[in-house]
Amino acid sequence: MSFKCGIVGLPNVGKSTLFNALTNSSKAQAANFPFCTIDPNIGVVPVPDERLDQLNKISNSKKKINTTISFVDIAGLVKGASKGEGLGNKFLSHIREVDAIIHLIRCFDSDDIQNVNSSVDPVRDLEIIETEMMIADMESINKRLEKNNKKNIDEDQINVLETILEYINNNKDLNELGKYFNKKQLNISGLLSVKPKIYVCNVDEASIANGNNYTKKFIEKFGEDNTLIVSADIENQINSFEVNEKNNYMKMIGLQNTGLGLLIKKGYNILELETFFTSGPEETRAWTIKKNCLAPEAAGEIHTDFEKGFIRAETVSYEDFVSNNGWVNSKTNGKMRLEGKDYIVKDGDVLNFRFNT
Repeated sequence: MSFKCGIVGLPNVGKSTLFNALTNSSKAQAANFPFCTIDPNIGVVPVPDERLDQLNKISNSKKKINTTISFVDIAGLVKGASKGEGLGNKFLSHIREVDAIIHLIRCFDSDDIQNVNSSVDPVRDLEIIETEMMIADMESINKRLEKNNKKNIDEDQINVLETILEYINNNKDLNELGKYFNKKQLNISGLLSVKPKIYVCNVDEASIANGNNYTKKFIEKFGEDNTLIVSADIENQINSFEVNEKNNYMKMIGLQNTGLGLLIKKGYNILELETFFTSGPEETRAWTIKKNCLAPEAAGEIHTDFEKGFIRAETVSYEDFVSNNGWVNSKTNGKMRLEGKDYIVKDGDVLNFRFNT
């Protein structure tokens, strides 16, 4: 599986610049005027993983295949977007297709880059976007709960929709919905307000290491757990460097991790994702799965026949695979286990599936 993140925010906060940096491309037009992005840009990015590189070296594989993450650059939203303001609410439909939402927030001053509002206020800007999402969700829920449409929805989903509507109408904390419904129930609703969110504060170069007054104000309100501080412009510059130049420049400006690395780590965390590996002479490959995934389900990520005919999973932890230099010594030294249908795959497991055809 691959997961998809939609980058949203007000016009001219740096969405297209961040998209180009994350995907190492210039696919998205970045210009100093509102709505320079009209159709959503989509980029598929290999997920960097040092473990994959190490496994590939040990197995001397002909191919190395990373798992991927997709980024969607969605046009700038403004107050009233749900009613057709700006470029209208059709862009809200693009957000419905993603697994997580990246809220890009302007946390920098600039005389050169237009701001659609008279001042820089990251808390206000986020509230504008989230309000538009909630209004769009209310309209969607009301439409689905109309008598003619309601008969096509099962009772469980009606309960979810009615509860979400009640929370929105009464300005309750939507994060509390997790107490009553599991993530699958909420995801099926397709509503924007309940999608997992990552907040990215876009700062200037001077604020990369320690943030600034804007980021401090934002974190005081929304916390650190799902918040990142990134400079989209600097990330874009870094991608133009060779590896050694990149490392030296990152050290010089106090940047320990790239924005892509930080977003992937945060995304895997909020979406509860993990990685397992397959490794042999033909290929070494990383696979993305949900946490607490059973071995047959993991096998199904490779091919549905693997899940249907699952027998056993030859399993070695990443650490054991590396310290024993591959499959042969791992088996010889008793580090390979045969796991059955009830085995919960761990992050970093190296697996080889046995199955009936």
